[in-house]
Amino acid sequence: MRRIFLLVSVLSIISVAFACQKEKPAVTGHASPTEAYKALFAAVKAKDIDAIKKNISKKTIELGKMSMERFKKSEKEAYENGFTATTITDTLPSMRDERVKDNYGALEVWNTQESKWDDVAFVFEDGGWKLGMGDAFSGSYQSPGPGRDFREKEAANAMAKGPAPQGPTADSATNSNAAPLASNKK
Repeated sequence: MRRIFLLVSVLSIISVAFACQKEKPAVTGHASPTEAYKALFAAVKAKDIDAIKKNISKKTIELGKMSMERFKKSEKEAYENGFTATTITDTLPSMRDERVKDNYGALEVWNTQESKWDDVAFVFEDGGWKLGMGDAFSGSYQSPGPGRDFREKEAANAMAKGPAPQGPTADSATNSNAAPLASNKK
């Protein structure tokens, strides 16, 4: 009898614990920033503006509209590279260091034009992950933490007692933890 009571008590506690957990929004779109980037890349290569728009956040679409008005661009010109220089390559670039915190994510993607890693911003919106460059530029994006490239440069500079690593690039407006550049003038 004692064992049955103990078993019922434990099961009750476990069921209460599961019932009290926050419900995560259902994933109806891309399940990860990596998956979202691959879909965006495919849409850019197919030159499918509607598919590109499905893979970018609402604030990034607003950024595209502003770009069209301000720079007198066509819709095709505003969206053709998917708001990241990492898509300007023939083949899917290397990706690494996916980071997610709450509804914000980041993914390092190899920028073949500049031969460097870009930290690309993503937001969880409408049930899936989407490119969040507009969110990063509007200031509403919250970085999930510094990327591997930044951490490696920081560690190398700390060992060499050299200058601080370079801050974020235009494509990596997501790294809010970037240290300012140190001057080597003496």
